[in-house]
Amino acid sequence: MAAATKLGKTYSVWAYTWDQGESNYTTTVSTKSAYQYAEYMMAIFDGLAEVIGERSARQEEQRRANVREEVRADALEERTIADAGAADADAAGQRLRSEASHLADAVSCPGTDTAAIARGETATRAAMVLSDLLSRSVETNRELAQAYDRARIAGEQCAREHDALVAKRASVSAH
Repeated sequence: MAAATKLGKTYSVWAYTWDQGESNYTTTVSTKSAYQYAEYMMAIFDGLAEVIGERSARQEEQRRANVREEVRADALEERTIADAGAADADAAGQRLRSEASHLADAVSCPGTDTAAIARGETATRAAMVLSDLLSRSVETNRELAQAYDRARIAGEQCAREHDALVAKRASVSAH
């Protein structure tokens, strides 16, 4: 409107564009018909629309790549935290196995009474079995916790990527 006002005209940008097109037509394309000129202008507009569409597609692909990279970085940070937690759990399991081993050693105290020695040997075997079960249990729990952490982090990463892509698609369709 500002350009039209400066020229002393009071019509819209589209009317101004049409007026410019008419003046271009009359000065540069005088050998063609108005229909041929309209086809020429439509070809220009189609080319512009195609360029704008390609630019929009490139921007959308760049946005998607940025979302994926951001989500991957977050997942890597979560895996690092989970691995640190697993290392702490391993240390706690090692301390527990060590204490169970000390308990088994403490139960087998030597004595002179044969009945006490027999009970001590039975208690030592039971403590060793429990210590072995504890070691196996700790190892199995560690493996399960690692598998759970990796699966949970991968699932959350996938959900975040999906949500980010679907949210953009929904906002594009709303426009």
